[in-house]
Parts: sequence; structure tokens; C-alpha cells
Amino acid sequence: MSGNLIKSEMDKSLMEDSKVLSSRAVDSSNPYVITSEVLFNGARELLIKHANESYRLRITNQGKLILTK
Repeated sequence: MSGNLIKSEMDKSLMEDSKVLSSRAVDSSNPYVITSEVLFNGARELLIKHANESYRLRITNQGKLILTK
């Protein structure tokens, strides 16, 4: 697959996932699931903004997730 085709497929997947997430009612007994592949979108780390704070979520070399403030 070409790079553009892969990116296009990833973008399409992200759009579909975001539609599902935005259309779901908040229900703490039934949390929604998002894969790390969709969340990271090919990156190794991302920033999460929460209550005026920034948190860094990253994938380690061993494939584990680390969240730091």
C-alpha cells in the first residue's frame, strides 16, 4: 500500500471512531473502548489535557504505556 492510501484508511478509521465516541451517551457502567493504535495514530506519545493540566502518555520500547504529569 502506498503511504497516502494508508494515511487515508487511518483517517477514515479515526473519523468513524470519533463518530461512535461522540454519539455515545456517558455511561460509567459501560465505558467505551478505543484502541491504542487509533489513539496514538502512529505516534509514540501524545498529550492529554485534563482540568487545565497536561499529561503525557507514551509507548515504551517494551510496548507498555506510561502516563506522566
